[in-house]
Amino acid sequence: MNPADLLVRELKPAMSDDEFLAAFENAALDVAAFHHSGHVRMAFVYLQRYPALDALRLFSTALARLAAAAGKPERYHETITWAYLLLIRERLARARSVQTWEEFSAANPDLLDWPHSVLRRYYRTETLASGLARATFLLPDRPA
Repeated sequence: MNPADLLVRELKPAMSDDEFLAAFENAALDVAAFHHSGHVRMAFVYLQRYPALDALRLFSTALARLAAAAGKPERYHETITWAYLLLIRERLARARSVQTWEEFSAANPDLLDWPHSVLRRYYRTETLASGLARATFLLPDRPA
């Protein structure tokens, strides 16, 4: 079995998209169990349901609300949130067909690998560590 198949199997959703979305929007998810793959899946769900700019606004607002409800508002990071959502949007557009979460995650394992974040290609470490990047979306600053 290849690594992408293992990753998809590990990320098989326990909740339907509707249940996951409702729990997320109601800030009812366990933040300690809401890992990077859950963030990517939730952004995927938003992009499947809303135009890109609406998805960006709604997802960011709900994510910040979830962090605040968990007593950890400082965990919300606007640059990481927006950059991932925009990368997911690009990958969906390049696919040129509607994908399920399982298909999308299998085709894009680099988006799910948090320890080796794809954002390292676009941002300097010190940029993403800055308070400005946490509070405001910053454009990529890594030299090509």
